[in-house]
Amino acid sequence: MSEPAVTCERITIRQAADELRGADRILILTHQYPDGDTLGSGYGLCRTLQRMGKTVRVECADAIPDKYAFLFEGMEMPAFEPDYICAVDVADTRLLGKKLSVYADRIQLCIDHHASNTEYARRLLVDSGCAATAELIYSLMGELGISLDQMTAECLYTGIATDTGCFRYSNTTAATHRAAADMMEAGIRADRINRTMFDIKSRSRVELERLALESMRFYMNGRCAVMMITTAMVRESGAGENDMEGLAPLPRQIEGVWVGATLRQKEDGAFKVSIRTGNHADASAICAEMGGGGHIRAAGCALAGPADQAVEQILAAVRRTVEGIE
Repeated sequence: MSEPAVTCERITIRQAADELRGADRILILTHQYPDGDTLGSGYGLCRTLQRMGKTVRVECADAIPDKYAFLFEGMEMPAFEPDYICAVDVADTRLLGKKLSVYADRIQLCIDHHASNTEYARRLLVDSGCAATAELIYSLMGELGISLDQMTAECLYTGIATDTGCFRYSNTTAATHRAAADMMEAGIRADRINRTMFDIKSRSRVELERLALESMRFYMNGRCAVMMITTAMVRESGAGENDMEGLAPLPRQIEGVWVGATLRQKEDGAFKVSIRTGNHADASAICAEMGGGGHIRAAGCALAGPADQAVEQILAAVRRTVEGIE
């Protein structure tokens, strides 16, 4: 994992609120391969700070999937040279992507819920007890004295819903449900968001899912399932970036599987690895063996190719980490 480039100070929500009150011309950074939490947190915080009269914009290294367009509906993203840089839901500067890596050593504040955060920012607001970074942003709004409006609530609800699997994952707490209830009272279109995030699939996504499922192989008496998504599969299916999210949990959904691994090949031949686990295994510990990190049930890392070598690295990490898997 990356070594912190600066001395990092862990701060409270109140201190983070004071920090943001004193800042302007704020750039909010999200992670590459954007998901609902990094985007919902980024745009939710951006809307909050803009309501406070601050000049703010959000940036992401990768194209934002169309299904998230409602998060920034009606927003202006002004061009300016930032005086203050804040990263949201970014556990490691390597996750910023090449385009945003120029800011890696200039980040004043990181807001995150990953216990594996590498403490790269000058100040860090982190709470691994939150189901999503968006849940932490919601608490920060209260400290800032800014009430929930519908559009901000929709941003934060999207972050929470996607990081909890629509409130099905073990990271969901009573506080998570209370926050979501407040967002529903703010007038969010929860049914529309949930359908967009979890139910609707393009035909190309269905074809990619079929190819990925056909690639699945089982190891360790069926307790470990590995699924591959190659660039050739993406081309054959016609899938785009919009179609990628939600594939990683598929191997873990199979009965009897303790550890599910999904390898997504990048254009340079390397692999983005997503690990999902049940109660028998710690996904973050598995990924830490390979230079990555994340949460106890969902984590990730990056591995060089070729594919068979990457799979062997994953299997070796699982064997070292998961007691009694074979």
